[in-house]
This record gives sequence, C-alpha cells and structure tokens, in this order.
Amino acid sequence: MSTVDLDRLAAALADYDQAFLVTVGDDHRSHAVLVDPVLADGVFDVGPFGGHTATNIATHSVVSLLWPPREPGGYALMVDGRAEPGLAGTLWVVPTKALLHRRAKPGSAAAESGCLHDCVVFKA
Repeated sequence: MSTVDLDRLAAALADYDQAFLVTVGDDHRSHAVLVDPVLADGVFDVGPFGGHTATNIATHSVVSLLWPPREPGGYALMVDGRAEPGLAGTLWVVPTKALLHRRAKPGSAAAESGCLHDCVVFKA
C-alpha cells in the first residue's frame, strides 16, 4: 500500500507541466534533467533516461521529481520516490512522499505558527 494519496497527487498534476528528475551520484552531487513524467497505476513513467541518470540510480535509487510553480509565490510540487528501470528503456518512479511546497507568506497560518514553509502533504 502506498504512503502517498495517489488521487490527490493525480489531481494536483493537472496544474503542472514539465518536471525535473533529480538523482545523486557517488560523489554526492545532484544531477537534474528535464522530464515529462506520466502517472499511471501509482507509478510515474519518466520515459527514456541517459547514462548519467542510469549510473546514479544503479547505486542510489532514491530520486526526486520537482515541478516548479507556475507563478511567483505558487506551490512547487515535490515527489520523492524509488527509481527502477521500466519497460523499453524507460525509468519508473514509485512515489514514497508527495507534497506542495512554498515559502510561508507573512500573516499566513503557517507563518503565524512559526514555520518558514507552507506545505500540503499528500499522505495516504
């Protein structure tokens, strides 16, 4: 059973376009590439992936997908997950955490509670 509310995640995706896939190598450096992930049956199909990404996920399968906000002050959509090779040379990402994230606006409930960020977690 997924720890992510996949229905809420699927609904949120309608507000976003392309994403960045972020992997980490043995040298602890991040590697980001632009992708067009599609969520189906609880798994993102990220599509074909290159050599650097393949090298990274071979030893570090935990990855992040990041959809930037469409406008300043808007929410970014962030998904952490486990990467695995899919069919026909594609990459699949199984979500383990998903949330909307932005800086807390002054006077907002998040800011008033002392938080720096305003997050909406899609927890199952």
